[in-house]
Amino acid sequence: MKKYVDVILPLPLPKYFTYSLPDECAEEVEIGCRVIVPFGRKKFYTAIVRNVHYCAPTEYEVKEISALLDASPILLPTQFKFWEWLADYYLCTQGDVYKAALPSGLKLESETIVEYNPDFEADTPLSEREQRILDLLSVDSQQCVTKLEKESDMKNILTVIKSLLDKEAIFVKEELRRTYKPKTEARVRLAGSADEKRLHILFDILSRAPKQLALLMKYVECSGVLGRETPKEVSKKELLQRAGVSPSILNGLVEKKIFEIYFHEVGRLNQQVKDVVELNALNEFQQRAHDEIIQSFQEKNVCLLHGVTSSGKTEVYIHLIEETIRQGKQVLYLLPEIALTTQITERLQRVFGSRLGIYHSKFPDAERVEIWRKQLGEKGYDIILGVRSSVFLPFRDLGLVIVDEEHENTYKQQDPAPRYHARNAAIVLAAMYGAKTLLGTATPSIETWQNATSGKYGFVQLKERYKEIQLPEIIPVDIKELHRKRRMVGQFSPLLIQYMKEALEQKEQVILFQNRRGFAPMVECRTCGWVPKCKNCDVSLTYHKGINQLTCHYCGYTYQLPKSCPACEGTELVNRGFGTEKIEDDIKVLFPEAAVARMDLDTTRTRAAYEKIIADFEQGKTDILIGTQMVSKGLDFDHVSIVGILNADTMLNYPDFRSYERAFQLMAQVAGRAGRKNKRGRVVLQTKSIEHPIIHQVIGNNYEEMVDGQLAERQMFHYPPYYRLVYVYLKNHNESLLDQMAAVMADKLRMVFGNRVLGPDKPPVARIQTLFIKKIVLKIEQNAPMGRARELLQRIQKEMLEDERYKSLIVYYDVDPM
Repeated sequence: MKKYVDVILPLPLPKYFTYSLPDECAEEVEIGCRVIVPFGRKKFYTAIVRNVHYCAPTEYEVKEISALLDASPILLPTQFKFWEWLADYYLCTQGDVYKAALPSGLKLESETIVEYNPDFEADTPLSEREQRILDLLSVDSQQCVTKLEKESDMKNILTVIKSLLDKEAIFVKEELRRTYKPKTEARVRLAGSADEKRLHILFDILSRAPKQLALLMKYVECSGVLGRETPKEVSKKELLQRAGVSPSILNGLVEKKIFEIYFHEVGRLNQQVKDVVELNALNEFQQRAHDEIIQSFQEKNVCLLHGVTSSGKTEVYIHLIEETIRQGKQVLYLLPEIALTTQITERLQRVFGSRLGIYHSKFPDAERVEIWRKQLGEKGYDIILGVRSSVFLPFRDLGLVIVDEEHENTYKQQDPAPRYHARNAAIVLAAMYGAKTLLGTATPSIETWQNATSGKYGFVQLKERYKEIQLPEIIPVDIKELHRKRRMVGQFSPLLIQYMKEALEQKEQVILFQNRRGFAPMVECRTCGWVPKCKNCDVSLTYHKGINQLTCHYCGYTYQLPKSCPACEGTELVNRGFGTEKIEDDIKVLFPEAAVARMDLDTTRTRAAYEKIIADFEQGKTDILIGTQMVSKGLDFDHVSIVGILNADTMLNYPDFRSYERAFQLMAQVAGRAGRKNKRGRVVLQTKSIEHPIIHQVIGNNYEEMVDGQLAERQMFHYPPYYRLVYVYLKNHNESLLDQMAAVMADKLRMVFGNRVLGPDKPPVARIQTLFIKKIVLKIEQNAPMGRARELLQRIQKEMLEDERYKSLIVYYDVDPM
């Protein structure tokens, strides 16, 4: 009987494809293994086996798989269930989920670009095919797989690429180079026996070569070779450093056959075992919260811990993690932002040492692959600390999921599909394992609050700040009035400048918050009002002074700043608005002595950059930190006494039903960074709308008042948490065709969903990367069957795409948009 496999391809295809198995690997293929398959005319992809069976498909000609990549599955059965749920709920395909879930090193395809590793040294001879690929790469160090296939004239090249990747002779390009650590370390040992007699003979031989003798003595000291049965391993680098000699001295000893050098594999994941410390004892409030959480987990699967900023939620988490691990189960600890993982890593490593694994996108791909593989084995990590993508990792026995700062919108993936929300996905994932989920935050999202207060989730409050620090004093400043009286210094009110000055004099630190990166959000001609716009997107360009260029924050395109206005040839081009870069400039003029750093998307492109900015601020090397919302997210600094929110209005005046909720969360979180041990912090909140109710709610830290107002409004206008939203996006290069298609699709939707359909409308940015965009909003009652709505949406999409005129239409969905 011929065997067949159904596979998931990393492409947005609605169904599985079937391939036949060659006899030689028919026995070894299991569900969850990767295979290389031909697809289309000349492309190869890494696909994942979903089923193995004996029935041949009849509607298309079956191709054969080209190679089997794994001896054992790289996906566990629960992950397939999870993928199905994601694709189903977020209206995308399993191929989309596959692309998002796996690290690139596990999904090679014809378009993958590979790059030669100049530091590669072969330990074993390479096969002829491997050597041929490396020869081609030595001519041109970066090439795509298709090109290599053509030039080498080899069939089935992906298996060769995979073996070179495993040997680390090549990299998958999409990584920053510096993040690769070597896999091996050169070490030194004595050639031959190491008894006292022989050493004395060697000392005599070397008496005329003092440097070689010193090196040998140093080796004897480092390795303890005389006192032990097995000498300590000594690395070449360390030995040379400690003896203070050049490598040529060591080479001389190797030539004399006294020393030999060998390579020891050290692995990429951080193996060094740090000394683990005992858990800190909880104070009475934390202990009470901890016990209430345990209590609520007996009846409910999800619990919300609502604790004010710096009430010590992390300590409570650490105790819960420790108890879960003691039962032999695994923990997934989710954070919204990479910056946070670097800070919390330290705290967790002190307690859990090497049982902790860290997973996020700023890690090089090879490290992500290694973590993935480790998680499949019996010796996986007990705790994974990571950002939203870590919900995709394999878990053998998950017992607890913690979602910290659960209100953060960075938990929601925007593009590409699956547009999932990691908090909601984590709750579902935990349920599949029979695990519990703890959501923690000082400012819960309104949906979670509703679930907790209606009894669907458990609800625990922690109202006292750690060591009884007072909440910061929030001082509102009316900058509209100050602007009118011309009393503002750039973007700073006199009060903020005075407080900053006092803080710096007392060697305290300051955080300034501005939710725009760049130098000036807009450049404008003073004469005729012309504003430079992106040629691919409908947005004005942001001026970045550091690179002296205009940049589009949507497609990344950069433009030269014109010397004169192309419309009226006037030369007065002025900056409007201000971003973090401009603030940084102004601060350096006002406080030339202070050390200033900024933290935004532009300064934190790499993992090291993040860690450096945070470490410098923690150690007091930086006095003033300027940042976008990155600085608001749960970072703990001990010496911050002043926080300045430079303009609260940009958050309030955004056309979105969540803008009030978000403004409250952002301001409360930013404010929470002020004031730590033994001193009350101050927050200066600058705004032009001083009478706005949100401003008063933030000052009084009155979360519940804000929620009650918002809930009443949302119930009236049919928004979450009472209704579910689905945004239907339509895209096309041709604007008039798109308008016509959007109108047709909206009519079809109205025939089925009636007045639950709004639109079609233009989103705030109506063209991105030369594609025009239209948006249709669907509001579905909370208790309506989502499965039925899904079927209807997919049927209508299919009808649209089967129409000859609308073939070029791109349709995608955003379920529960943020």
